[in-house]
Amino acid sequence: MKPGVAERKWEVDSLCYPMRLAHDYWRVSVDSAPFDALWREGARTSIRTFREQQRVDGPGPYRFLRRDKLATETLILNGYGAPTRKVGMIHSMYRPSDDACIFPFLVAANLFAVAALRKLAVVASEAAQDNALASDARALADEVEAATRAHGTMIDPTTGDRLWAYEVDGFGNGHFMDDANVPSLSALAYLGALPADDPLFRRTAAAAWSERNPYFFKGQAAQGIGGPHAGLRMIWPMAIIMHAMNSDDDATIRQCLRWLKASHAGTGFMHEAFDQDDPKTFTRHWFAWANGLFGELMLDLARRKPALLGERL
Repeated sequence: MKPGVAERKWEVDSLCYPMRLAHDYWRVSVDSAPFDALWREGARTSIRTFREQQRVDGPGPYRFLRRDKLATETLILNGYGAPTRKVGMIHSMYRPSDDACIFPFLVAANLFAVAALRKLAVVASEAAQDNALASDARALADEVEAATRAHGTMIDPTTGDRLWAYEVDGFGNGHFMDDANVPSLSALAYLGALPADDPLFRRTAAAAWSERNPYFFKGQAAQGIGGPHAGLRMIWPMAIIMHAMNSDDDATIRQCLRWLKASHAGTGFMHEAFDQDDPKTFTRHWFAWANGLFGELMLDLARRKPALLGERL
């Protein structure tokens, strides 16, 4: 492990966010200066890493094994994770919450990768003037999308509805849940991975925001999605933020704003997670990720629902 690297937890989204940032910077600034030879080398390395983690030609160079009291902090089978059938999806051994995946194909992360690679292709073509890099990014995006659509859904046994699974293994096994950390199934529209009105996305997001999801909690203070990282009963404000962003209903958004306002426990900041009945029980006094997403929500509502921001909650 290189100096300065805190942990070697491989997450697909770690490479997606720089692609997204590069695209958004280019679209706003039309400044090609950052997209030089060093940037092109980094972009190619990202694509190569994604291809290595498809593991079509072998397990690849990444493994992570250590002794730890928490099962979520290491990987089974000598550090390579659970078995998979190599179908073209990208293995993500850890979730964006830093918890180990149960099944290595994290569906939301793969769909995020598809969107990010297509954004990378735009920057490579327009800003970096590198058509070969753009072509490589588009080809991988098409490949991963086809594999994820073929293997990344499941039938809800209760309703018979088709939903996006949370994780799958390519053998036909998978499970449904959602975790508050982004990329999540609930955040696929926010990430540009799927249209906000896509029927499969809408069904999946509705199921995630319900007791169909084992990490959906309802309490006296709020309701929302959490995850294993902070434990049961702990609602993450970023999930409430995503729920508000997904909604066009004033009453739903207003309720989300009330929950967020009530959750800061007098600190004036969004936290990582808070107890469903007692917001004074929270993790992380300062959590930049959630605060940044809250800022994005304010900008989103200023554009879509400015009247709501003028109301007293």
